[in-house]
Parts: sequence; structure tokens; C-alpha cells
Amino acid sequence: MSRLLGRTLERVCKAVLLLCLLHFLVAVILYFDVYAQHLAFFSRFSARGPARALHPAASSTTNCSRPNATAPSSGLPEASSARPGPMAPVLPPCPDSPPPGLVGRLLIEFTTPMPLERVQRENPGVLLGGRYTPPDCTPAQTVAVIIPFRHREHHLRYWLHYLHPILRRQRLRYGIYVINQHGEDTFNRAKLLNVGFLEALKEDATYDCFIFSDVDLVPMDDRNLYRCGNQPRHFAIAMDKFGFRLPYAGYFGGVSGLSKAQFLRINGFPNEYWGWGGEDDDIFNRISLTGMKISRPDISIGRYRMIKHDRDKHNEPNPQRFTKIQNTKLSMKRDGIASVRYRVLEVSRQPLFTNITVDIGRPPRG
Repeated sequence: MSRLLGRTLERVCKAVLLLCLLHFLVAVILYFDVYAQHLAFFSRFSARGPARALHPAASSTTNCSRPNATAPSSGLPEASSARPGPMAPVLPPCPDSPPPGLVGRLLIEFTTPMPLERVQRENPGVLLGGRYTPPDCTPAQTVAVIIPFRHREHHLRYWLHYLHPILRRQRLRYGIYVINQHGEDTFNRAKLLNVGFLEALKEDATYDCFIFSDVDLVPMDDRNLYRCGNQPRHFAIAMDKFGFRLPYAGYFGGVSGLSKAQFLRINGFPNEYWGWGGEDDDIFNRISLTGMKISRPDISIGRYRMIKHDRDKHNEPNPQRFTKIQNTKLSMKRDGIASVRYRVLEVSRQPLFTNITVDIGRPPRG
């Protein structure tokens, strides 16, 4: 009888112990479930601050619409901003080699009337100010195209008609800047190019490649890529004006490109070449004196057509150009981007380009 009673007590004790253990496990599970919920809540709450820091564009948009607005004193985000928006797609890099879709040799003519309205219809993806970004890839460079300008509206329409489609096919992120010299004093091409470099960077500090182009030159092949490389680039090496050949080995005129670092290394372009001629040779000397070399495309690709025109009034040949070219080594440190002086009169963002009208002064007397 006592043995039976002992076995019964032992079973009861085991059952009680098992129940206690089961109760303990249930309590632990419930505890961790509640803890996890609290942890998730606080994680979401604390993540809201960094999320705003990762998207500064959202706050800048608010500041644009309410320039004098102040942040809430609590510092907490609004309820609508707490909802995560859709993630922007990560685009692949644009190809370094010639991208697909290039045409190659182009038929260029200047007889068909070319109103700006037509050019605008042909380029719906170009934003105000002449800015464009490829929708399907991320370019390695941001390119500013600088055009020295005065009284060439007819030429500019043709240039925009041909160049915008070429640059878009080349998968470039770019902006077009027309630097318009105010007044009727002697023209100064190189100084206008210096102004364009500075003003483009004021608008977008990410520009790292600068293409300097005359408004009357149109490339005849879209494989002539408007990009910057390890060395300064000369694009217009075979103009119809010169029988589609390089006029001389040191020629650096028409259309050229330098990276931001290369441009600053030569102290930009000279400011003292008033009138036609000489500044391109001075730039070539600056590049050579700083140990860089000129890069050029194949002559079959670097072909250009020039829009025929009479020489501009107040752009007569500079009689001092040959003397100045011989003194590049002495002048390049004092005369350049670091010493350029000008006054911006107007900035007008047009559908296909940004026009910047500037007063660059007058040539010295004597």
C-alpha cells in the first residue's frame, strides 16, 4: 500500500513539474513577442530622422515653396513624410565605348529654314536651360557646352537643331550655355569662354567636362564623342573650310574640350586676345607648357561643316596676336581664369539653352 502511494505521489509531482515548465515556456514566448513588437515600434520611430537626411531634395523642395518657413519646434517629421516613398530605380552606367544608337556619318545642310519652335518639338526631353540627362543610364561625366556668341541667332538655330540629337544619342548629361557679349566693342572669344566656365559651375558645381564650341561648326559624325579624357581633346580637326584636313599640327581651334582639372591647370584661357585669331594657339601653348598633350579623333570622324558667313563687324584680325603667342610662357600665370573680370547683365533660361549676357569690358587703348 505504501509503495502504491509513493508511485502516485511521484507521478503527481512530475505532472506538476511538467505543468510549471509549460507555464514558464508560455510566459517566455509571450514576453519575447511583446518585446519584439516594442522593438519594431521604436526602430521605426528612430529610423525616421536618418530617412530625412538621406533625401535632402524633399526638404529643399519645401524650402523653395516656402522660403521663409521654419522647422517645427518639436523636430518630429510630419505624418505624411513618415511613409516611405517608392525607391528610385538604380540605373546602369552609360557605356564608355560608343553607345548603341549612334548613326555615324550625318548629312548636314543649312538651307532648310530652322525655327526654334521646330527644334524644341524635336527635343522634348531637353529641359529648360538646355539641360538633359539620359533616362536609361548614369553618365560618368557632366558636360557643359560653352558657346561664345554675338549676333549669330541664325547659326544658333542650326547648331541646336543638329547638336541636341547628337548629344542625346551619345548618352550625355549636359547643359548648353550661350555666352553673349554685350555691346559692339571688339569681340573676345577666349574671355567669353572663361566666363562660360565660371557661370556654368555657378549653376551646377558637378560639371567636370567643358566643351568649347564655335556656333558655326556642326560635327558630321556622331561618333565624335563630346567627352573629356586624360588629355585635352580637339574635336574639330577636319573642317570643310580647310579641305577636311588639319591646317597645321598646333591647331586647336573650333571645338575643344578640357576637364575641369585640365582647365584650371592651364589657368583657363587668355583674356587679352581682342579680335580674331591667336587665342587658340595660346591655349595650345598653355597645354604644352604644362606637360599635357592634345588628343584627337580619327580624321574620318572629326569632320565638321562650317556655316558660311562674312567676318563679323568688330572682330577684325588682332594685329598683336603673333607677339602675344610668343609670350605665352610669361603671360599664362597672370592672365587667365584667375584674373578674368566681367559683369553678368542677364541670365535667361530658354527651352533649348541658357543665355548669359555679359559685359566683358573693352580692349586696352594703344
